[in-house]
Amino acid sequence: MSGQSAAPPAFNGITPVQQMVASCSGAIVTSLFVTPLDVVKIRLQAQKNPFPKGKCFVYCNGLMDHICVCENGNSKAWYKAPGHFSGTLDAFVKIIRHEGMAALWSGLPPTLVMAVPATVIYFTCYDQLCAALRVQMGDRAQEAPLLAGAIARVGSATVISPLELIRTKLQSQKQSYGELTQLIRSAVEAEGWRSLWRGLGPTLLRDVPFSAMYWYNYERTKSFLCERYNSREPTFTITFISGAVSGSIASIVTLPFDVVKTRRQVELGELQAKNLSGQASSSTFSVMRRIVAQDGFPGLFAGIFPRLIKVAPACAIMISSYEFGKAFFRKHNQERILGQPQTSNTRQTEQH
Repeated sequence: MSGQSAAPPAFNGITPVQQMVASCSGAIVTSLFVTPLDVVKIRLQAQKNPFPKGKCFVYCNGLMDHICVCENGNSKAWYKAPGHFSGTLDAFVKIIRHEGMAALWSGLPPTLVMAVPATVIYFTCYDQLCAALRVQMGDRAQEAPLLAGAIARVGSATVISPLELIRTKLQSQKQSYGELTQLIRSAVEAEGWRSLWRGLGPTLLRDVPFSAMYWYNYERTKSFLCERYNSREPTFTITFISGAVSGSIASIVTLPFDVVKTRRQVELGELQAKNLSGQASSSTFSVMRRIVAQDGFPGLFAGIFPRLIKVAPACAIMISSYEFGKAFFRKHNQERILGQPQTSNTRQTEQH
């Protein structure tokens, strides 16, 4: 029995590679569920407010945002020529009828290219950091998810930011990789390496507080539900509910930064698409003041309902899929570790 209790904590029951596989699987599952909702949402938006050529809009699958540039009133994947939809359900039916079922996942490939690496880095870093911080923080170990979530988000956003800039340029200008390499080299020579991380500030202002609050509330909610239902290990239902609740709370609190970030991200995306070197005209807080002056304080919470519909299920699906994957690998590792000594003991008994 002592071997059973000592072996798993030595490496937290799961290796970093297995954590990566679990988070990768979670990102794919989440994208498969959420992408159709965003495809429909973008089509409905385009019907009411068509995007002119060269303009950008933000696509988010619940895991991360993507800047999409319109080309001749069309950006191939999410945004197409305005249709005649009377609502969400009508849009689903007509898209499937006229374009086929696959059209609902038309934005999936570029989503996976960006979301999967970011998610793998983010979730793996969080788990590793949280485990280390819990040991270091002692009596304040329950606050470790807060700090680990913030640091993990800074790391993943910093790594992905240059890739997002490169993808925006590729999409808008249809350049070859050779031409793109020369363009990036020229930009770095003119403005320095920091030019590859343009727009990172607004991203961090929203995502870091969101991540810190999300993980803290998730761990607390999960522990509470486990105690309430006398469960030694969190079930799929417990992790699903915990993810939805914590995602909703974090979404509401950080919504003002999301509104500002969306406006600045679109502006920065248009600058990047046109290969302009200028920064966005306004800082994050000046944009916030302008929104309050124009629309009042409620303007900072515009779109709260669509954001909750998106983020809550995405967080729930992602974290429950991730925890399910980790539980699978943890059980597999325990069976393998516990099976080896038993085999050895059996052989020794047979020899005697």
